[in-house]
Amino acid sequence: MTAPISVTFEATELDPIATAEGRVAVIVDGEGKLDPAGRRINKLTRGALARLAEADRFAKAKAGDVITLAFPVGLAAEAVDVVKLSRRPSVEEARKAGTSLARAKSGADLLLAAGNTRHVEEIGLGIALREYSFTDHKTADSEPGKPARIMCTKHEEASEAAAPLLAIADGVFFTRDLTSEPANVLTTTEFANRLDALKAIGLEVEVLEEDKLAELGMGSLLCVGQGSDSPSKVVVMQWNGGEKDAAPLALVGKGVVFDTGGISLKPAGGMEEMTMDMGGAGVVAGAMKSLALRKAKANVVGLVGLVENMPSGNATRPGDVVTSMKGDTIEVINTDAEGRLVLADVLWYAQERFNPAGVIDLATLTGAIIIGLGHENAGVFSNDDDLCKGFLKAAEAEGEGAWRMPLGQAYDDLLKSPIADMKNIGGRPGGSITAAQFLQRFIKEGTPWIHLDIAGVASVKGETRYAPKGSTGWGVLALNRLVSDKFEG
Repeated sequence: MTAPISVTFEATELDPIATAEGRVAVIVDGEGKLDPAGRRINKLTRGALARLAEADRFAKAKAGDVITLAFPVGLAAEAVDVVKLSRRPSVEEARKAGTSLARAKSGADLLLAAGNTRHVEEIGLGIALREYSFTDHKTADSEPGKPARIMCTKHEEASEAAAPLLAIADGVFFTRDLTSEPANVLTTTEFANRLDALKAIGLEVEVLEEDKLAELGMGSLLCVGQGSDSPSKVVVMQWNGGEKDAAPLALVGKGVVFDTGGISLKPAGGMEEMTMDMGGAGVVAGAMKSLALRKAKANVVGLVGLVENMPSGNATRPGDVVTSMKGDTIEVINTDAEGRLVLADVLWYAQERFNPAGVIDLATLTGAIIIGLGHENAGVFSNDDDLCKGFLKAAEAEGEGAWRMPLGQAYDDLLKSPIADMKNIGGRPGGSITAAQFLQRFIKEGTPWIHLDIAGVASVKGETRYAPKGSTGWGVLALNRLVSDKFEG
């Protein structure tokens, strides 16, 4: 698995700047003022830094941008990266500075002279999050990213503040790795094994196999995987860091390790991207890892349904009727609307077993949400204003796009079936909304619930604020912040 690069904090010393290899970075405020480290670098480079600070391109740069002086005279480093940033930046500006440095760093050693800049730990988080590359299946030797050292005035305080942030980065990387893996590697069994290994960091992990799922009556989930040779599973991860009797927050993830569409076969073009259809389960796994690593003072349970949706002689057919764990019957109109069938049973099981204080499910559920929101925002559906506002606030604070979508009886009526309690689709209009309405049927009255449709944000073709193109790890930061804001004592 990919580990974040080492980010450390140390006291400011001016003499090592001249001999540091790789890249040296320095922060210059919008007025071009140089701190002691900046003045030392300016002297070593024979005034090059001061000239840059007075240039038009520096004036036009935005907070958090980096301008590079390549192969500077007087330094052993291959470049000086000049960060335009005030000494009291916002968290967002500090993280942007970190991501800008990571892009410029491109795997090299980095020594950042941050002086008395505020939020240096957030700069470190930005560096760690952005310097990610999934290379597990490349045959050429690929060196891990080299460390970043940040010299600052209060280095011990910065190191302490950075520790939980870097734990979250570790969880984000876990999500990205899981979402990036090909389906022949990340089978349902391998996925469960990787989650079971989280016992080593203090999570309680339980793997429910097909015989147990059948005993529980999870006919909705099991019908999705019955056409595959890979066994369907449900994995339960518990973190009990809060008060003993406090009801947990339940995180539920869709883990379809590959989605062909089943008998309702998808077109060939782009089907290879369906390795990411377990993105919701990946986010749940990454969030649980982050909470355990930072020893969150809250009770949180993560449940993921792991299946593979394949066509075969044993696959579920359009028109079949299956019975959910709740007892409701479902007419399967389209076998490519499989994620909701998985989540229905896991949601019901989570409520029956844990009686949670709230439930949040995540799924790469519908293409319709991409049509509606593009790749900038996840769709947010909820029956509880307080929990929803808390999540939206957390997502905004962490720079993860999220937008609330409507629910309503008219949409729910589209799920009526002439032969069963409901259909699994409601037609093309409002497809992401009718999918959410389907899931809401498996939420008990009085249980606060959020459904996050992350189809547009889990994996993207261009770089995002915190990640290169590909798997983003969207949601780990926001869920961690929500737990911190609303569920930790």
